[in-house]
Amino acid sequence: MDKSINNILRYKHAYHLVDASPWPIFSSFSALVLTSGAVLYMHSYKNGGTLLALGFFLITFSATCWWRDIIREATYEGHHTRAVQLGLRYGMVLFIISEVFFFVAFFWAFFHSSLAPTIDIGTIWPPQGIEVLSPWQIPLLNTLILLLSGCSVTWSHHAILHGFRKEAILSLVITVSLALIFTSLQGLEYISANFNISDGIYGATFYLATGFHGLHGAQKLIIYFKKNSIMFHLLCNYFNLIGNEKISSTVSC
Repeated sequence: MDKSINNILRYKHAYHLVDASPWPIFSSFSALVLTSGAVLYMHSYKNGGTLLALGFFLITFSATCWWRDIIREATYEGHHTRAVQLGLRYGMVLFIISEVFFFVAFFWAFFHSSLAPTIDIGTIWPPQGIEVLSPWQIPLLNTLILLLSGCSVTWSHHAILHGFRKEAILSLVITVSLALIFTSLQGLEYISANFNISDGIYGATFYLATGFHGLHGAQKLIIYFKKNSIMFHLLCNYFNLIGNEKISSTVSC
């Protein structure tokens, strides 16, 4: 009875009543394993790194499978109507707002600690014993790379809107290349730093802020390459369909 009512309601409105999925609870469990492994690894517990790697694998696996189902619902099954797409856009806006406040917390911690250093760190900033990185070397170069990547991705956006395919591809290649260079330089900066995340408030704020920023960049690269592979798959199916139709029409003639 419930299934029949559910099937009737599916066609009475523009929204998508999703089927039962194992991925929400599986993703929650994966996030628990990931965070637990991170804490154990940071405190040098035995097998903490193994648990961290396992959690990262599980969260990647669950995200891939969940996105696969969403893509299937949106493309092959056609459940993403205008109302559903509008809801997804609202969700993305709220996600971006939450990301802004996520990084506001790191900036708040930095300015609170630097403008009013506590007696625990000698009322000086940076704390005594911390050898800071020069802002005129890798940090300045990475800032310029970020600005250039913003310009190139905007160029790509306008090229796509105006139908300039070659310019869109070229600008996207430039953007991805700049992102890879930025990530490499960030790793080089970590290697050359003489302090770590456990060196008080300075190390904690530095590595958390820059680390999560770099992690966001790496995630964008993964999503970009994943999206391109999906688009390639859909285009191949499309051209195969066109080819089969031409063969069928030729045979029928």
